Amino acid sequence: SASGIDFAKALNEQQLGAVTSPAGAHLVIAGAGSGKTRTLTYRVGWLLEQGYRPGEILLLTFTNKAAREMRQRVGENLGKKKKGQARGPRISTFHTLGLDIIKREYGGLGLRSGFSIMDAADTLGVLRDVLKKSGPDAVAAAEATQWRISSWKNAMLTPQQAAAQAADPLERAGAHAYELYVRALKAYNAVDFDDLILLPVQFFDQVPERVQEWRDRLGYLLVDEYQDTNLAQYNLLRRLMGDGGAITVVGDDDQSIYAWRGAAPENLKQLSADYPNLKVIKLEQNYRSSVRILRVANKLIANNPHLFEKKLWSGLGEGDVVRVLKARDPADEAQ
Repeated sequence: SASGIDFAKALNEQQLGAVTSPAGAHLVIAGAGSGKTRTLTYRVGWLLEQGYRPGEILLLTFTNKAAREMRQRVGENLGKKKKGQARGPRISTFHTLGLDIIKREYGGLGLRSGFSIMDAADTLGVLRDVLKKSGPDAVAAAEATQWRISSWKNAMLTPQQAAAQAADPLERAGAHAYELYVRALKAYNAVDFDDLILLPVQFFDQVPERVQEWRDRLGYLLVDEYQDTNLAQYNLLRRLMGDGGAITVVGDDDQSIYAWRGAAPENLKQLSADYPNLKVIKLEQNYRSSVRILRVANKLIANNPHLFEKKLWSGLGEGDVVRVLKARDPADEAQ
């Protein structure tokens, strides 16, 4: 290949299918240990071979650590062969992307230049201040209120919508605190981490001509750990991609463990609804575990409600017999 990568030699059949499938909307169901990072980074290489410029490709991850790993892997695959390219593909977290959008569009968001990003400790302090008028009990419950506000923001709810949906006095009080909190952040010319996703979505809905300019910069979008996206993050992806569907997401509903912080594995299903021509590819060969371990894992996984069926398999031999141990307490279990 032009990049010097022998895709057929470096990848198994399913990985190769995911990497070299014609550019369009793709969902790659990547079971545990199935080489999802390899597949994503080689997909980037293949897109470059198809004529995409590095600056047109955006790969989104959830943590800075994952972004660094992806950057290193892409560099190992492509760096030596692409010396003429001043910049590689863009690899960032969702929040970094949101911050970039806010930095360019802050005026339309009602922010002034030099706005602040408040961390969880800062925002808790702001929330305690606005709750003082509601009494000591409200201040004492500030952390629970902070959590509730974060959940509302991740679910794309404004203070008014949260108030309208409130089912009891506690939720109504929380929605009122949410409204006061939003006003306080505006007075401070500040945003919180949830705003880094929510505000760009709200802005694009209010000023649709600006979202088109952002779409024009994007040729192809890739997303890692897609099962961990919340509703706000999916909406940001949806706004940026429009109806074109030039996107590859990699995820696995069986590895979704962050529902408690707003992750919505249902976004896997929503993607197929929004992009009817979505191509689903399954990576089922596991490179990490023996046959016996996967046999037990498949039995357990079979009890999950499934959006997409899959069965992990391994070429690493039978392996040791799986033992079941009963621990006396957590310390004994750790030992």
